[in-house]
Amino acid sequence: MKIIIGNKNYSSWSLRGWLAAKQSGLSFEEIVVPLFGENWEASKQDGEIRPSSGKVPLLWDGEAVVWDSLAIMEYLADKVGRDRFWPKNDTARGMARSMVAEMHSSFQALRSECPMNVRKRFEGFEPSENCRADILRILTLWAEARSRFGNGGPYLFGTFGAADIFFAPVVSRFISYEIAVPGFAAAYMEAMWEHEWMQAWIEASENEEWVIEQYETVT
Repeated sequence: MKIIIGNKNYSSWSLRGWLAAKQSGLSFEEIVVPLFGENWEASKQDGEIRPSSGKVPLLWDGEAVVWDSLAIMEYLADKVGRDRFWPKNDTARGMARSMVAEMHSSFQALRSECPMNVRKRFEGFEPSENCRADILRILTLWAEARSRFGNGGPYLFGTFGAADIFFAPVVSRFISYEIAVPGFAAAYMEAMWEHEWMQAWIEASENEEWVIEQYETVT
């Protein structure tokens, strides 16, 4: 099994797919294809990312190919059992699935104004009204998950799982853009940032030589 990802510093969807692969417990090979690099267009046409039209992450498991981070996570959950990703409790699992789906499809203002840049800190960033609404919605979801289902550990539903995988890039964004958050959210973000897999991703991001200029400044 192998997972093809983009630059670790910038690719939020790659982070989700990679964390899902780690959470599966299965052995996999990691292949990094630099976004917009000199071989990017050729890879989209003839390389291993061709099935997804150049989108990352992309998972190859023998002859099976799966793209889109949510599809990758669900494919892996089918292989190893859903309890490795989702809460066992029906009520908690329903909320976790809803949060993951909302993260997968929403928060366009936050995505647009705050591209993921793990190694950068943007001082004085002022989010737009729409971005503030996205931030408030995310904090509200985090608060409800933690208060209702977070007793078993420091993550959204206690133990690390699908919801944490999907909100991991948001944690990175909040840190990079110095978003002010309440104490419970700061504690959750610290737990996420210090997770061994996140630390490995952060270290790799800092060691990357690639720079995408459009993601290095706030417009």
